[in-house]
Amino acid sequence: MPTGGDSTRQSVLFEDVFSKRVQVNFDAEAQTSDAGALLVAAADGRLGLTEALVNEVRDPRQSGKVRHDMLDLFRQRVYAIALGYEDGVDAARLANDPGLKLACERSPLQGEDLASQSTVSRFENMLKRRDLVLMNRCLERNAVDELHRRYRRPGRVVIDLDPSVDPAHGAQQGILFNGYYDTWCYLPIFGFLSVDGGESDHLLFCARLRPGTATEGRGWIPVLRRVVAHLREKYGPRLPILVRLDGGFASPLLLDVLEELRVKYVVGLANNKKLNRWAKRRLPRARALARKSGRAERVFDERSYRAKSWLRSRRVVLKAEAIPYPGRDLKSNPRFVVTNLRHKPERVYAIYCRRGDVENRIKELKRDLAIGRTSCSGFVANQLRVVMTAAAYLLFQDLRWHLRKSVHKRTQVGRLRTLLLKVSARVTESVRRIVFHLPVSYPFADLWAKTARALGAKRPAPAT
Repeated sequence: MPTGGDSTRQSVLFEDVFSKRVQVNFDAEAQTSDAGALLVAAADGRLGLTEALVNEVRDPRQSGKVRHDMLDLFRQRVYAIALGYEDGVDAARLANDPGLKLACERSPLQGEDLASQSTVSRFENMLKRRDLVLMNRCLERNAVDELHRRYRRPGRVVIDLDPSVDPAHGAQQGILFNGYYDTWCYLPIFGFLSVDGGESDHLLFCARLRPGTATEGRGWIPVLRRVVAHLREKYGPRLPILVRLDGGFASPLLLDVLEELRVKYVVGLANNKKLNRWAKRRLPRARALARKSGRAERVFDERSYRAKSWLRSRRVVLKAEAIPYPGRDLKSNPRFVVTNLRHKPERVYAIYCRRGDVENRIKELKRDLAIGRTSCSGFVANQLRVVMTAAAYLLFQDLRWHLRKSVHKRTQVGRLRTLLLKVSARVTESVRRIVFHLPVSYPFADLWAKTARALGAKRPAPAT
């Protein structure tokens, strides 16, 4: 941090831009540009998330040589990701930040600096595969516990699983060429919990990195079994559970497992010759309606169907859709889902389509929290980055839950960060208290205070 003797080291001067000469000096000591780190730490304290995750692993270092313990290192990275510093190299710039230091339970002004970039890099590469397996299972339990805190008697719990692509560059362990995506990549899988008709966000319970040629079904069936077991342990064996999956998951084993677990399901089904012949008989009606109305039209149907690899027949719903384009022929768009739901076909397909909101949550993870920043050389180190980013996202989900009665109940992560976290503050510290002085002109002061009180803060007693 610059001192009085070198306060103009990074100064700039605007001479002809404004009505007066404007000089900018980087010499304001004891200030942070991320006062919202306090909210992130408060959300973490309420959830006990980072502590629970770190308790799953063992520190392999010699205790007498440890300067920053595992919890400090993990919190530093998770909070930094939440604040928008997704790269480990950012640690060097943030080590002395008062807001982040206090969030990591150190004195903001007098406390020891946080870990350096080299220490953070060693931390990311010191954990073993077993540690990450245990951390992922902790995420599963945490999501179920949080859902139970929010909804004691949910009507129906919905489980959504969706894969995504994480393009990679370099020589990271596990990246492989995927012909479908036409790139070298990882194929992470994400799982979310929600409640039908509730105000709950889609709670992230699974963020698992996989090699670039993994099939959609790889590795997730044990996850599904555990989550269903956790839900029934919390809510009882009669809890209604719905599982929604896209067509990439469909397999005989999948359907057998879902029925063994006694859950409702709606799963996308890939086209084949037999299904396409069925759709061909329904598409003329949809095309006639589309020509008449000038807009996309759908016709629904259902039948009992048994693929060669299935042990028995199951209900399949068809959506035969015709889509008009100006100056072009109508486009036929048949889609199929296999289900054990008893609703009308239109209703079944509408339930299936709601899984699209999960894709918006994955976009938040990618765009706002850079979960694709998997640039470590080792696979396990990259999985740790995914887990840390997932933890940061869960903290934002907690903030969003506390804003559910406001207009910000669906505000995305990037916007929440701008509103609540990226605010400057001057920090003072005395024997009795620490004070963050936020700008009088801060446009979201009321929202910040409301969020802080929802997380457990109190109004200070009036000065005497």
